[in-house]
Amino acid sequence: MKVRILGCSGAICGAGGGTTSLLVDNDILIDAGTGVGELSVAELAHIDHVFITHSHLDHTAFLPLMVDAAAEHRTQPLTVHASQVTLDILHAHLFNNLIWPDFTVIPSAAAPGVRFAALEVGHGTNLRGRTLTALPAQHAVPAVGYAVDSGAGSLVFSGDTTTNPGFWSIVSAMPRLRHVIVETAYPDAHRATAVAARHYCPSLLAADLRDVSFDAELLISHLKPAYAAQIMQELDAALHRFDPHPLDAGRVFVL
Repeated sequence: MKVRILGCSGAICGAGGGTTSLLVDNDILIDAGTGVGELSVAELAHIDHVFITHSHLDHTAFLPLMVDAAAEHRTQPLTVHASQVTLDILHAHLFNNLIWPDFTVIPSAAAPGVRFAALEVGHGTNLRGRTLTALPAQHAVPAVGYAVDSGAGSLVFSGDTTTNPGFWSIVSAMPRLRHVIVETAYPDAHRATAVAARHYCPSLLAADLRDVSFDAELLISHLKPAYAAQIMQELDAALHRFDPHPLDAGRVFVL
């Protein structure tokens, strides 16, 4: 199994500025931020499942656009997996015939372009030997992270979150764990903003990891480009034992 980082930035500007999206093999997406724009129509047509962490635009903006772009090349609906509350938000505020056509009933209710599939934290979805499991997240809107397990190795992605002991309890107990991707959007100078927006900053992440251990690579996503170097310096100092590195768009993990 391969996981390719299409976008991982906390904003659209800057080098590798696509927002969050991860491609699993060639048929599964985790989030559909602007990083999806890296894919061709042929690649979009191969995607059968999209797992959404939460409803914010930097994680969903290209979901309606990719449905439209590949519609003529698909014979089955695109299945969108998310918590029920997130699916309700997407239906009410995105696929609502005002912002974008309601592809849950287009071309027809019997043969729609999009099918919604609700999931719950802790429940895994197995797709041809690859298991995606929703993990707890704490954000400004209902949110989850995901664990992706090939059977030979696993990767976890926090999605957008702030202080989240439940997530780290699960991570520290996971077998076959190779990579941990966690967001850190703001430097400590903007801790108040991080707290209000329910994101990590280095001191909040360090507090969560104080008594946590795992033998896996720690990668940092969702860096705001203006503060990226500062955030990484602070993380290097606070989390030296984990040797954190920024996640780069284009990286491919083999699990």
